[in-house]
Amino acid sequence: MIAAHMSAIHITDIEAAINYWRNKSPADAAFSLAAPTRALAEVYALMTVGQLEFSEDDGWTAAARDAWHLWYDSTPDTPCIAICSTSQGDDWCKGCGRSFAEVQHWTEMTPAQKRQTWRRIILANEAWRFNRYAERAAEGPAR
Repeated sequence: MIAAHMSAIHITDIEAAINYWRNKSPADAAFSLAAPTRALAEVYALMTVGQLEFSEDDGWTAAARDAWHLWYDSTPDTPCIAICSTSQGDDWCKGCGRSFAEVQHWTEMTPAQKRQTWRRIILANEAWRFNRYAERAAEGPAR
């Protein structure tokens, strides 16, 4: 198995999607939420009331699923930083933090599986993409 909760989406991704839509389509003067925000807020409310960390997207309304996928499409697809130590035989990539299997099967993974992988590597905060190397890479070529 590549990641736990294969088709489940973590509550932090719901929050991120809600914030994306809140910024994209703020509430109107009567404080009415835009349709995508409202659809995701319903999922979030059910998760909160049920004290759920994950939610299966197959139980969502089409509007919530569409809103989440549009947010997902706005996020980076892969954590790759083009320094892949799995190609050198490592079980875990030092560059992006993915396992060999995750690197090999990335294009076959569902959006929920990819987000689970992103969540794990962000929480681990050990891959080179999260340390000083990433900061130097963003600065551009050395002078």
